Amino acid sequence: MRNRGFGISSDEILGKAYDSKLMKRLLQYVKPYAKYVAFAILLNVVVAGLGPLRPYLMKIAIDEHIAKHDYNGLLNIVLILFAVLIFQAVVRYFLTYFTQLMGQKIIYDLRIKIFAHIQNLSLKFFDKTPIGRLVTRVTNDVESLNQLFSSGIITIFSDVFIIIWIFIFMFSMAWELALVTLSVIPFLFYATFLFRKKVRNAYRSVRFHLARLNSYMQEHISGIYIVQLFTKEKAEEKKFKAINDDYKDVNIKSIFYYAMFFPVVEFLSSTAVALIIWYGGGEAVQGAITIGVLLAFIQYTEMFFRPIRDLSEKYNILQTAMASSERIFKLLDTKEIIPDPENPKKFDKVAGEIIFKNVWFSYTEKDYVLRDISFKIESGKTAAIVGATGAGKTSVINILNRFYEIEKGTVLLDGVDIRKIKKEELRKHISLVLQDVLLFAGTIKSNISLNNPAIGDDEIVEAAKIVGIHDFILSLPNGYDEEVKEKGATLSGGQKQLISFARALVYNPQILILDEATSSVDTETEMLIQKATRNLLKNRTAIVIAHRLSTIKNADKIIVIHRGEIRESGSHRELLAKKDIYFKLYQLQYKEQENFIL
Repeated sequence: MRNRGFGISSDEILGKAYDSKLMKRLLQYVKPYAKYVAFAILLNVVVAGLGPLRPYLMKIAIDEHIAKHDYNGLLNIVLILFAVLIFQAVVRYFLTYFTQLMGQKIIYDLRIKIFAHIQNLSLKFFDKTPIGRLVTRVTNDVESLNQLFSSGIITIFSDVFIIIWIFIFMFSMAWELALVTLSVIPFLFYATFLFRKKVRNAYRSVRFHLARLNSYMQEHISGIYIVQLFTKEKAEEKKFKAINDDYKDVNIKSIFYYAMFFPVVEFLSSTAVALIIWYGGGEAVQGAITIGVLLAFIQYTEMFFRPIRDLSEKYNILQTAMASSERIFKLLDTKEIIPDPENPKKFDKVAGEIIFKNVWFSYTEKDYVLRDISFKIESGKTAAIVGATGAGKTSVINILNRFYEIEKGTVLLDGVDIRKIKKEELRKHISLVLQDVLLFAGTIKSNISLNNPAIGDDEIVEAAKIVGIHDFILSLPNGYDEEVKEKGATLSGGQKQLISFARALVYNPQILILDEATSSVDTETEMLIQKATRNLLKNRTAIVIAHRLSTIKNADKIIVIHRGEIRESGSHRELLAKKDIYFKLYQLQYKEQENFIL
């Protein structure tokens, strides 16, 4: 197999084909539906017995009625056989319905649990985990478990019971002939063992190369703009062809093992039939057994090898489910969750005073982003945080919202350590507007309210009026019910930003945070936002992070962060008078604006 330098993901390495610990955990999700399982197993026993019953009825028809020219008796056997077929069809319908229903209910519960767990994980986890991998857990891996529950475990019972019933009928009719029939079993076991070993290795390769294919597709479709801009279509097509060739080759290899295994099973089945005809035919000639028994054994032999073939398919389902469950439980066992306090502090009303005391913070253990940060923002005041890219401005916001935990120091809200406040309680008093606006597929109304039933239409309209986007929304064909495409693809950057402002305002927060909220909009939209927010910021605590220093002149306090430390603090005039870092940043931007105009 060709190696083109792509590393293997640990997620694609398969563990054991069957892991008792994983299965034990999986069965915890089956417990609430134990009645479905019991009923399905009972139906499986019935269905499994009805199949082998048909050859036995045929044996009675031949030996006791056809051989004796008993037409009425033969007619009765035919009617019984017809009734068995109808009853078997009805039982199989209920079996299929209940196993699929059980599988869907189990998968529904599991998918909800995974999604809820993902939402509670800290942002630190998402910093190092690809989103595509999480989507795969909730979709592909969970669907693999659906096959296990609805088509794997329960139907394995059916295959096993069919084999047991066949043994019962065969040994009850002629045990010597039954032993002759089973003489090929050792060869069948060896062929199955060899097939299982080979197909397992092939399956591992298929999973690995499929992961490469999906990863390459996702990356290059997401970056299609760059590919087309630099006319790299042919080169990328060549790389994709190489990956696709590898995937095709390993699939062909796995097909080869199936193409070998099934003819071997068919050959052993035919061999067993030949042995029955040879030995059983001789016994029938001598009168030791009847023709009906001989024909029944031929049917039982063909029926016996059918579940053997099915079990090989179930093995693949089990192997896939074990690999998927291992990845799912690895995610569910992830403990990167910021805990809520055992006895949280509750607020009837938040004034909005914010104090950072000697705060140290890092995204990794060794590299501190903030070093000994201390400042105070009084209730109802506006503070601006400025500094070069990477200085630590956004980290202050992340800490205040408890998206990340600090290493040292204390952050206080109205004199209370935020670690003593439930995250939900803390965040409901804070609204955050980011530079990169995320709009969800839905309507403009749902994107402003985030489908919160406590927010009425009047409040949505009022928020839109305050930020100045109400008239634009009314100009749309469906107004507030206008459909929004994924990521707001049909809206301009300024329109999306104004919607995000309305979203922040409609929750009536006591603390408003603007993180580069106007850097991606044009000057006209920026002026519109500034005008709309002047009244909004009254009696609210506000934190504004901005590269454009001209937008924060009126802030009550400006905090200058440089390389993770507070270097200056004061009003716009005070900082200009110091002629230090802020003065240099302001002068630099002023010159850039002059050069741009020239």
